[in-house]
Amino acid sequence: MSQCFVVQGFGKKTDYTDGRVLDLDASYEIIKMAVEAAGLECVRADEIVHAGTIDVPMYERLLNADVVIADLSTYNVNAAFELGVRYALKPYTTIVLAEEQFKNPFDLSHIVLRRYKHLGDEIGFKEANRLMNDLKAAIEKILSQPAIDSPVYTYLPHLQPPAAKAEPAHAAAVKSGLSFGPAGDLVGEDNPSAKAILDAAMKKIAASDFAAARILLEEVDKLRPEDSFVVQQLALATYKSKQPTVVEALHAARDVLKRLSPEISNNPETLGLWGAIHKRLWEECGRPECLSECIAAYERGFYLKQDHYNGINLAYLLNLRALQFLQSGNRDEAVADFVLARRVRKDVIRYASALADKLEDRDNRYWVIASLYEAAVGLGDSQAAAWETKAKAMDVPAWMQETRESQAAKLGQLLETYAELFAKSMDTAEPA
Repeated sequence: MSQCFVVQGFGKKTDYTDGRVLDLDASYEIIKMAVEAAGLECVRADEIVHAGTIDVPMYERLLNADVVIADLSTYNVNAAFELGVRYALKPYTTIVLAEEQFKNPFDLSHIVLRRYKHLGDEIGFKEANRLMNDLKAAIEKILSQPAIDSPVYTYLPHLQPPAAKAEPAHAAAVKSGLSFGPAGDLVGEDNPSAKAILDAAMKKIAASDFAAARILLEEVDKLRPEDSFVVQQLALATYKSKQPTVVEALHAARDVLKRLSPEISNNPETLGLWGAIHKRLWEECGRPECLSECIAAYERGFYLKQDHYNGINLAYLLNLRALQFLQSGNRDEAVADFVLARRVRKDVIRYASALADKLEDRDNRYWVIASLYEAAVGLGDSQAAAWETKAKAMDVPAWMQETRESQAAKLGQLLETYAELFAKSMDTAEPA
C-alpha cells in the first residue's frame, strides 16, 4: 500500500506568537481520514515503532513516502526542518498545511500553503469536512499528475534526487496487531508506538485512573523526553494519582513540571498546571509561598492566553489572599486583591462570552459556561442565574455539575466571610 508520512507536532502545542494552544492531534485526525480516503496508509512519527533512535525511520519515510504532508501550525521547528529535508530528497508529492492564523516566517510565497481553521481544542464539523475533501483531492491529483513542488528542484532543475530504499523489516511491521482491551488497556503488541501508549494513557485519564495513566506516561516520556505535552500530562497524572501520598505526589508532579521551566515559561498549559499543583500544596500545607506561587502562575497564564481557566482560578485565589490579608490586619492589601479579582472576572466574561456559543465540543463549552457563571457570582451580576440555567441544562457527567456548584458555594462563602470581616475592620478603624 502507498504511504503518506505526516510531519507535525503531537498533542497540544502553544503558538508562541499569540499564546493560543492548538490540539494538533485534532488536526491529525482530519488529515488521517483524508489520507485513508485517498487509499494510502497514514503514519506520523509518534506512530512509528522502532528500536533505537527515531531518526533512522523518520529519514527513511521522508525519502520513501509516496506523499508527505507537513503541518507547520504553531511554528513547529522540527516540522519546518523535516519539510526542508523532504524538499531536498524529493522533487514532488509534498503538501504543506497551516492553520489560518499562521504567519509565514519563511520565503514561501511560491509554495502552495493550504490553510484550515483551528478552534484550539477542536476543528469544527464543517471545517473538518472541507479540509478532508480538499486534502483527499490534493493527494489524488499529485499522485496521478506528479509535478515539481520542491523549491530545491524548482531552482536547481538539473539536480538528481536520491533513489528510494526498501523499508526495513521493523518499519514494515509497525501497524501489526495493535488494539485496546475493554478497559482501555494496550494489548496485542510487544513493542507499541509512543502514540499507542499515549492514547492508552489518555483513556486512563478520561476514566480518572490516574495511577495507571502515570505508569503509561512514564513510558511515553522515555520515548519522547522533549515533548512538552507528554511532560504536562505526566505532571497532571502524577499529582492526581495521590500516590504514595497526596503531598508526595504533588512534590513529584512539581519536579516533573520543572523540566519545562515554569518560572520563565510562556506556555499557558504549563502555567495552569504549575498553578494547580501549588494551589493544592497550599491547601495541604498552608504555606503563604505556595499561595503566592500559584497566584503568580495563574496570573501569567491568564494574561498570556486570556483564557477562562487561568482567569477564574486567579480571581478566586485573589479573593482568598484578600481574606488572609484582612485577617492579618493588612486592609490595604486586602482591598487591592479584592478589586483586582473583580477586574479579572470582568475580563473573563469579556473573553469567554464569545466562546459560549462557538465551541462544538460539549465539555469545553460547559466549562466556558461554568466560568462565566462563577465570574458572574463573584461580581454579584444578575446574569449568574442565566448562566446557571444554561449550565444545568447541559447533558454532562454529574461530577462536572457538582464541581461547578461546589466551587460557586465556596466562592459565595468566601465573599460573605470577607464582607463581614471587612465591615468589622471599618467599625474598629480609627477616624481620619
